[in-house]
Amino acid sequence: MTETIRMTNVPCPACTLEDVLSHADHWECSTCGHEWPKDAAPAAMRIVKDAHGNVLTAGDTVALIKDLKVGGGSQVLKQGSKAKNIRLVDGDHEIDCRIDGVSLALKACFVKKA
Repeated sequence: MTETIRMTNVPCPACTLEDVLSHADHWECSTCGHEWPKDAAPAAMRIVKDAHGNVLTAGDTVALIKDLKVGGGSQVLKQGSKAKNIRLVDGDHEIDCRIDGVSLALKACFVKKA
């Protein structure tokens, strides 16, 4: 019988939740089932900050600080439009979200934490 210990300080690299089980030689996420070896170096956590320097986390609600054109078309997202339950991603545009039913990738410098 292998011993499992529930850990709360090690985030899952697949889903980023912290409901992780510790086995003798590997970690296991009890939420998504992802397993990874204990000797794997933890990925460096990227800190994403809004236009005012507040740290953003996945699931936050943000508001636009200026009007933004969408994809070069004629549609404009107005200042103050809110995006709930954002997702943080790697790349130039750090935020994946939906505003007014449109899926968008935004730069953090154009939003403030709401």
